[in-house]
Amino acid sequence: MTTSHVPTHRLIAFTTPENYAARLTPLIHHKGWTPLWCPTVTVEPTTHTKSALLHYISPPNPQINLFSALAFTSRSGISAFSDALSDLRSPPLLPSGDQFIICALGKDTELVDNSFVGRICSNNERIKVLSPRISTPAGLVEELGFGGGRRVLCPVPVVVELEEPPVVPNFIRDLSSNGWVAVRVDAYETRWTGVACAKAMVRRDNGGVVDAVVFTSTGEVEGMLKSLRAMGVDWGAVVERNPGVVVAAHGPVTAAGAERLGVRVDVVSRKFGSFEGVVDALDEFWND
Repeated sequence: MTTSHVPTHRLIAFTTPENYAARLTPLIHHKGWTPLWCPTVTVEPTTHTKSALLHYISPPNPQINLFSALAFTSRSGISAFSDALSDLRSPPLLPSGDQFIICALGKDTELVDNSFVGRICSNNERIKVLSPRISTPAGLVEELGFGGGRRVLCPVPVVVELEEPPVVPNFIRDLSSNGWVAVRVDAYETRWTGVACAKAMVRRDNGGVVDAVVFTSTGEVEGMLKSLRAMGVDWGAVVERNPGVVVAAHGPVTAAGAERLGVRVDVVSRKFGSFEGVVDALDEFWND
């Protein structure tokens, strides 16, 4: 990770849910910048989503044995699946059978460790863990290859109080087009945090200016815009309140979602397997 050699006192707003804020905050501090956390969505499992996951892994005949792969589009999906596994007394996947694939994005694969795999299947050799070179849902589809009628279980979010971004529907569609029988399951809930998340962007007592806003998902962008509308303003008010504000997106999927919603993106991370990519891209933007 590159580091700026020019001392700055830049204020960086970011809109991630709490579980990602803990990863992004120290990266912002490392650049000598000041983080301003404005969460626009919450991400957490619920009783409903846990029940939905348990449907596929609970005894006496776990449905996961009818599948050939698990495809995770987010770290939150892996965490929710892991939490559901903790309710079981034994691994749900039979130790014998065809190879079973678990696919995840970038640094999310850190969670798919031996412990996680061992709680899915007692025979680790039956499991193959894959991570695409390009950390996008489309990259997952490419990495999984042709399905040939095999089934893939996709633990994805259920979106509440926001319009579902096209990311997951497109992912399911692309898997189906590539010969997979894709089954989506609500693994956790993504919910709008309410009006308060936008207040720091347009109404701050200290009079400071936000130098950049970092979005890591389309849902975060929509949450911000919904909050602004509830306050009777639009994205233009953010730009007016913070002259020169730079919008940075964590990867091309988030960038495309932001642009679709009317937010112009200035910086897109080229390395989006982890949050270091978007922070470094912002640093390069200011130092070029």
